[in-house]
Amino acid sequence: MTAVRILLVEDTQDVGEAICRRFQQTGHTVDWETDGAAALEILGFTEFDLVILDVMLPGLDGFSVLRKLRQARSGVPVLVLTARSEVDDRVSALDLGADDYLVKPFDFRELEARARVLMRRRSGGEPTNIIVCGDISLDRANRNVMVGKREIQLKRREIALLEILASRPGKVFSKDELLDQLFGFEEAASANAIELYVGRLRKKLEGARAKIVTLRGSGYQLVSDDGA
Repeated sequence: MTAVRILLVEDTQDVGEAICRRFQQTGHTVDWETDGAAALEILGFTEFDLVILDVMLPGLDGFSVLRKLRQARSGVPVLVLTARSEVDDRVSALDLGADDYLVKPFDFRELEARARVLMRRRSGGEPTNIIVCGDISLDRANRNVMVGKREIQLKRREIALLEILASRPGKVFSKDELLDQLFGFEEAASANAIELYVGRLRKKLEGARAKIVTLRGSGYQLVSDDGA
């Protein structure tokens, strides 16, 4: 899935650390909360692309968080994690507005796959892991980037930046938008960091039939030479 900003609400330390690490390794920004009430407060003023929500939480349980979130008419996709395998609990999650659920323990590959499905559904995108712009192709599942027949080596955030730009060729992304998607609450970053990553990515894409264009005062866009 395209690099996204995820809110993880999970109070089990080892599970939370593992989920954060898994999604961050594939270029996503993850903010992690362990308290249901605190998570609900954050959701009131921050936009996320996906919420991964545990049911058993201190402060406010996951069902209550989900109920209040939907009462506030938030349409953010919510993937519920539950240790309860009873059908009634799974039905309750879906009835409250969950988009999907996983029963613990789960395979992290399945978690990633379900997250990709939810994000494709939200964006209305095609059911594919390949993004193509000009002769640049990015395999979101394997994290491979090709320019023509040549594979190029990108670091985690460089791939994430390319995903964001290539997922909507021609769209202008402001520095603030890119900061929100590339960095979480715990990571101090400025607009200069975006300029740095854009510069590095632009250099590695030299010779491609698509280029990153700077629109001064507005932001950046990925433009294909052949209009693709």
